[in-house]
Amino acid sequence: MYGTSNFSGFGAEKPNPWRVWAQKVSSPLLKELFRTLSQQQSARTFSQIASNLELRAWVELAIVLKYVEQGLVNWYDKQPYDSKFGKELSYSTMLTFASIWGELWQLFVKKQPPLADGCFLMMLQTLRAFAQREDFPLYSGVFADFSGEYLQDTLDYFDEPLKQIEGTEEKARILTLLGYSQRTIGSYKKAVAFHEEALAISIEANDYACEIANLNHLSRANVNLKNYSEAINYSQRALIAARQVGNKLGEANASVNLGYAKVFAARQLESIDTENYGEAIRYLEQGVELAKKLKDFQSQSFGYSSLGIAYVTLEQPTTAIAALAKGAELAQYSRDVYLQGLSFFYLAEAHYSIEDRASAVVYGSLGMYLLNQINSVEWRQVAGLLSILQGQVGQDEFKQILSQGRSQIIGLISVDGYDYIPQLLEEYQQN
Repeated sequence: MYGTSNFSGFGAEKPNPWRVWAQKVSSPLLKELFRTLSQQQSARTFSQIASNLELRAWVELAIVLKYVEQGLVNWYDKQPYDSKFGKELSYSTMLTFASIWGELWQLFVKKQPPLADGCFLMMLQTLRAFAQREDFPLYSGVFADFSGEYLQDTLDYFDEPLKQIEGTEEKARILTLLGYSQRTIGSYKKAVAFHEEALAISIEANDYACEIANLNHLSRANVNLKNYSEAINYSQRALIAARQVGNKLGEANASVNLGYAKVFAARQLESIDTENYGEAIRYLEQGVELAKKLKDFQSQSFGYSSLGIAYVTLEQPTTAIAALAKGAELAQYSRDVYLQGLSFFYLAEAHYSIEDRASAVVYGSLGMYLLNQINSVEWRQVAGLLSILQGQVGQDEFKQILSQGRSQIIGLISVDGYDYIPQLLEEYQQN
């Protein structure tokens, strides 16, 4: 069921587990719920059949969903062929089922409050179990396993229920994940709000790892908001705190974040003076070296990509291309779709600066598609560059370049992704 797709299957793409499960159950309630989810619709859309739900049917629903969730998570966690990918599928599975319970809670909250309370507790139980995992992803989002708009729906859905939970260590960690994810899709101010709340809760709970992670995330979000002095301040705080408690992962991230913030602060000066970038590059290199020792591929990817951005600005395209290619490779290995897409974007810019239009088109196409898949607003920047390239080489040659790069492109984003590139570019140009 899962061997032909990069997704776990919880979207509308085929193969689709919801569709299969709908054929396996006899309960009208379960059959309708699975059928609704197989069409990538909200669980609330099956409200007609569930509006007069009896307690017995609710208990059956709770037991089946819980066993399905636990079975999938246990199976993913034990995958020997790719343990990291298995863990990511576990993450997305838990968030998917927590989201379903949250939707059911909203469905019953006015009509059947006792059942609504039960749904809320099931959601909370799943979120807490997720947050208590030793491998909880404090420095990344869960993107690769959601499809279409389901990621956005899931992120939006946890916002309201989480407001009703007291400040706990688990809540801080879930807010951290949501904040990272909101930043990736371009909701920077909302991301800052999530991370600020998570930071306050983690400080209260003495969760140093979560505290340092949120200082780092706040640094990145403030770079996106062009608040570079605040970004530098947050990353410096993270670096000091990480060194005080011996958190090497937090230190590696803080060094990279500090270098990243300084790169963009230097870019704001509209100067290509190497001295303005020297300190930033030193921090980035320190962070990358520490991340190598920790075998932290996500931080390495971030560091290499940031170095590449710095060298693009310094008009050193050859050095930039080497760093960005390494960043893209590591991002693919760590399954960080955002960093992979961002690296391809700047690879396109670097190749464009040396008039290697063919490589710019291929890398730009990859970056545009990947960033669009996770609803990152930056896909439009890449589409803008591709539109310029299309205008320079002409539509026929542009198509020919894509055709020549087909094997490279489908190796990373599949045939469906390759076929979607012209449509995505046209969508940008029409809007």
